[in-house]
Amino acid sequence: MTSVGEVNAMIESPLMFSHFLLRQCVREGDVVVDGTTGHGHDTVLMAELVGSEGQVLGFDIQAEAIESTRARVTAAGLESRVTLYQESHEHAVSRLAEGQQIGAVQFNLGYLPGGDKGVVTQGSSTLRCLEGLLPRLRKGGMAIFVIYHGHTGGPEERDALLAFAAGLDQKVYTVLRYDMLNWRNDPPFLIAIEKR
Repeated sequence: MTSVGEVNAMIESPLMFSHFLLRQCVREGDVVVDGTTGHGHDTVLMAELVGSEGQVLGFDIQAEAIESTRARVTAAGLESRVTLYQESHEHAVSRLAEGQQIGAVQFNLGYLPGGDKGVVTQGSSTLRCLEGLLPRLRKGGMAIFVIYHGHTGGPEERDALLAFAAGLDQKVYTVLRYDMLNWRNDPPFLIAIEKR
């Protein structure tokens, strides 16, 4: 008999579920976007998934995040697959080639873990990024957001994204919300938008 402490959780955190979704939708050779590189964990996963012929475009406004991501990508030997930009993700669409489609875009919204909690993602720039990139998703591609909203400005960004996602045409996109109903203190949740 297995004790409770030995059982692996079957329900994943929103962040781990985002990784599951990336593994399902990203194909070898894809161009993908990491809209908030943070410390590079998602960037490395995406670089592994796109393979040697794919490319990850990573964005973050903070030098600390770009440096941390660059170090992690280099340590993994994946630097040829990753291009980093120290700028807002709202500029991501301008970094794509004309007509370029993408397999996925991933965001962890909020602030840099261990960084300045006063520097946070903004709903206005996140929506501009989303409006630019959604038409570039290939069929089966996804825009994935892990939304941390327990900080100043977080509820406004959360509500703007929820309203935008709920208004998308169901003939073109399928929208999923994944969250933990009994977690306390403004737990993060996930929105995934799949191109049909």
